[in-house]
Amino acid sequence: MFEIFVGIIALAAFLSYLNAKFLKLPETIGVMILSIAVSLLFAASYFIDQTYFDQVTDFAKSIDFKTILFDFLLGILLFAGAIHVNLKGLLKEKLTVFIYATFGVLTSTFIIGTIFFYIASLIGLDISYLYSLVFGALISPTDPVAVLALLKKAGTPKHMEIKIVGESLFNDGVGIVVFLTILALATMMHEFEFSHIISEFGKEAGGGFLMGFLLGHLGKRCIVSVNKQSVIAVHISLAIVMGGYVLSNMLHISGAIAMVVAGLIIGNSLHSKNISEDLKNHMNIFWKVLDEIFNAVLFVLIGIVMITLDFNIYHLLLGLISVVIVLLSRYVTIILSNFLLKRVHRANKNDALILTWAGLRGGISIALALSLPEGDVKDIILYATYVVVVFSIIGQGLTIEKLVSKLSKPNK
Repeated sequence: MFEIFVGIIALAAFLSYLNAKFLKLPETIGVMILSIAVSLLFAASYFIDQTYFDQVTDFAKSIDFKTILFDFLLGILLFAGAIHVNLKGLLKEKLTVFIYATFGVLTSTFIIGTIFFYIASLIGLDISYLYSLVFGALISPTDPVAVLALLKKAGTPKHMEIKIVGESLFNDGVGIVVFLTILALATMMHEFEFSHIISEFGKEAGGGFLMGFLLGHLGKRCIVSVNKQSVIAVHISLAIVMGGYVLSNMLHISGAIAMVVAGLIIGNSLHSKNISEDLKNHMNIFWKVLDEIFNAVLFVLIGIVMITLDFNIYHLLLGLISVVIVLLSRYVTIILSNFLLKRVHRANKNDALILTWAGLRGGISIALALSLPEGDVKDIILYATYVVVVFSIIGQGLTIEKLVSKLSKPNK
């Protein structure tokens, strides 16, 4: 695993260099496009040397994407994103973020799962309704990594940026819990009662929030106490992230939510007058660099996953249709959420379109799809997930800036 990870970091560095020199695209998009191109080159080896192709495919399948993302990258990326978020601005939009991250995920899961089930049946693909809901659950959360990396350059109005970023930071934790619950029902792993589902969700989300609150304030106090020793402060923040994430997983609470909350608290503390400029600069630069490096690693991994997919025209067709289903569901969910919000927080037509198009899907969805039990159903869901994610990051990512520029003018 260590050697594989070292190789992926080296590849990510090389592709980042090529993108910076030639493509000059936003790094996440450029790196993923290049990694997909690399995957296609390896795939082409099938027509030259099938043995070599099989070796490459076996190697790609040996990469434990889920473990790398959930056990290592996710905590760092979420904390790195949260530490730069304006906490005061987020608190002003807390109800909107909460509604989008809970009601939005649950509603989207049902809408996507239901339409996916009927479309799959029309195409002739055999997948149960519960597994269709599993797809709905894993594809509903917007990915904070993909969103944060692109919104910074899109010039999104502040109130919109806070809603999108805040939702993305929190809804992955909700989506993971919903996914695991429906998957357990689909595979009949446990006998579930509604009260049990609620208590498990409360433990995961509530426990994660409490853990993040405690870690955030612990980190804040420690960092303030070593105000003139910037390197130690950075070291403390890294220990909070890595140790806190592992501890959360050991306690079976949401490490994702814990890292978001801890990042928000520690990030907010950096605005204090008691914090030296040197410490602020060290913290900001360290987490920005770490964020961009591991972003590149994640999107290289997403590109490599393509090698593991066996081409199937029906799976591809369902994936393309799923792109439309996911976007439609996102828009409908935002409109329905308006009924639960005060008028001042409701999304107008232009805001709803921006929120829809900025709802990118990413590595978390692919990792969840890869964790499904082996079989034809996993192949169908993984293929559809991959198509949605690739379109989301490349198609929506490359055009979000123009859409924001066009639709947000009346709000300026």
